[in-house]
Amino acid sequence: MAFCKKNKNQYNPKGGCFITESYLIAIYLRLSKEDDKGKEESNSIAMQRFLLKRYIEQNFTDYEIIEFCDDGYTGTNFDRPGMREMLERIRNGEINCVIVKDFSRFARDYIELGAYLEQIFPFLGVRFISINDGYDSTGIQGGIADMDVNFKNLLYDLYSRDLSGKVRSSLSIRKKKGQYVSANSPFGYEKDPQDRHALLIAEDEAEVVRRIFALTLEGRTSVEIAKLFNETGVKTPTQFKIEKGKISRIPKGGKFLWSSTTICQILRNEIYIGNIVQKKYEKDFVGGKNHIKPREEWLVTYGHHEPIIKKEAFDKVQESRGSSRRHTPQTPFMLKGKPPQHNQAHPLVGKMVCGCCKKNLSYRRGLNPYFTCSHRYSNTMENCVRRVNAMFAEQYILWMMQDKMEAEARCSTVENGGEEYPGETFAELSKDMIGRYIDKIEVYDEQHMEIRWKDK
Repeated sequence: MAFCKKNKNQYNPKGGCFITESYLIAIYLRLSKEDDKGKEESNSIAMQRFLLKRYIEQNFTDYEIIEFCDDGYTGTNFDRPGMREMLERIRNGEINCVIVKDFSRFARDYIELGAYLEQIFPFLGVRFISINDGYDSTGIQGGIADMDVNFKNLLYDLYSRDLSGKVRSSLSIRKKKGQYVSANSPFGYEKDPQDRHALLIAEDEAEVVRRIFALTLEGRTSVEIAKLFNETGVKTPTQFKIEKGKISRIPKGGKFLWSSTTICQILRNEIYIGNIVQKKYEKDFVGGKNHIKPREEWLVTYGHHEPIIKKEAFDKVQESRGSSRRHTPQTPFMLKGKPPQHNQAHPLVGKMVCGCCKKNLSYRRGLNPYFTCSHRYSNTMENCVRRVNAMFAEQYILWMMQDKMEAEARCSTVENGGEEYPGETFAELSKDMIGRYIDKIEVYDEQHMEIRWKDK
């Protein structure tokens, strides 16, 4: 743990001691969507950054600041990109002090927050400071937080649950009234400047939507349409949003491409015949994942806005695509009395990328599971990955992980007791272990795979 030493130049009035130890300080900033709606200026990202940096300048002398930010993420769980990166660097020993504006910026789950304050951070030798709560872990005797700290954590958790319930109730009422409540407008439409719950046709985007439906009625498949658009340079929905200043994004592989998935999503969306479909998903608990609900429980508002596609054409497209078969009682996840099946993702999904187009590879289950580039049919590149045997890839990565960890163990002076050893089989190699060591795996074919290791 960090400690204070006397120094004539710098005195910490709160701690009653002088700070001279060198610190690698992580400042963590977070603003949830609920905070943004409430326009709480004191919680804004800019204000948090100002307060944290001013505190550091007043109380530290030898330091280096690393900023982590999650704008628009809930504090009820730790599934946030900025948080994940910060915790990863803490585990790697790159950070020895964390400073936040208040406990709720770090987490609203009082059990998880308590675990970090009293167990994880002390074990890793990380100092934790919450400015508005007057909390500094160096002043906690024996590692046990004061009662008022635990009580504040509980209040933050209860507040979050109460706020979540109120927001959910407010949205439910608006949905039942037939109002469009999404923050983003669907491709082909834009929000009415006079009424944010109304949609107006965006003609430049709507023309692309009409062409997709027309090509489908001519007999073109979604793959053929995506390939045609990529060859002729038709702008993707993301490119339209970037040009209109709605988002900022860098494409994988250097350019944006249409995919058959995007085409299918447009063809299935009832928004283009003037209907809005809401309440399709539900969460099991606050901060949990979305699960799709049975179709009969969806809330559909008919004739909400001006349609881009005529209903007759839309229905004909659904018939030609055989969409009705997807919702027949024979489909396993729609059987009565049986909940939806949520298959566990393969641990390499998200790590394996196509060496040609740089897109993530898809995993195909079956008797002989394999990885493939699902974009090879629709993009204009000829060398995308066709098929890589999953078991071959697993064995190769297991061997490389074993070599990597054994080499680090020989160089390290710290005994880990075998805790980081990957094991003898790929099944023993955890997804967390893969995430800590591997940035990505560029795949060209079964004989050419390049592992990009994370900097330790």
